[in-house]
Amino acid sequence: MPTDLPNCARCPFNAPDRLCQKEGGKAPDFCPTRNMMELAEQSLEEYNNTPGLFEFARQASIQESEGYSNKELGYAHLRPVKTRIEEIMEFAGKMHYNRLGIAFCIGLRNEAKIVEKIFSSRAFEVVSAVCKVGRIPKEKIGIGKAHQLSWDKDEEAMCNPVLQAMILNKAQTDFNVLLGLCVGHDTLFLKYAEAPCTVLAVKDRLLGHNPLAAVYNADSYYRGIK
Repeated sequence: MPTDLPNCARCPFNAPDRLCQKEGGKAPDFCPTRNMMELAEQSLEEYNNTPGLFEFARQASIQESEGYSNKELGYAHLRPVKTRIEEIMEFAGKMHYNRLGIAFCIGLRNEAKIVEKIFSSRAFEVVSAVCKVGRIPKEKIGIGKAHQLSWDKDEEAMCNPVLQAMILNKAQTDFNVLLGLCVGHDTLFLKYAEAPCTVLAVKDRLLGHNPLAAVYNADSYYRGIK
């Protein structure tokens, strides 16, 4: 693997000692904080010159801070106090977003129903689109019966994240929430969605939509993943 590519995941130093955390901190040869400060300056220009970006970033950082208690006791005593769904709604409120979009997988239709009720109970307008919307056969994108989930069906509807995005775009949503879209489908939705997006939950069929379980067990039960 090239050694000159940025790779923060391989930084050998403790987090408080890193250059990205403090001036004069430690940095490996591939550290982008040390080697790419011109890009850091460019990013700051984006925050300052792109309409709406400065306030979006400011409110996101405020939301991060408000997710903890005990800040007055020091970093070692921080305690999380808010769930992801609470933070999504609070951030939407900070940004004065009124109309929320939900792009969800049909496999999480029950969860989507609950999330829609929660958002609506907080006075948000909610627009939602399921992955199978449009009922376009998978054969339209070159998928044969061998890659259908139900082999006993002559025809199976494709997941259509592009249409999900188009529907939410047409509804002029202020903020979109992804709920359980498949790998790749989520990518297409993010590519075509016009409103800013966030993720409430990702798809992991095997682990009950908790993909980090495999990461946490990468040196034990899931060691074969490496």
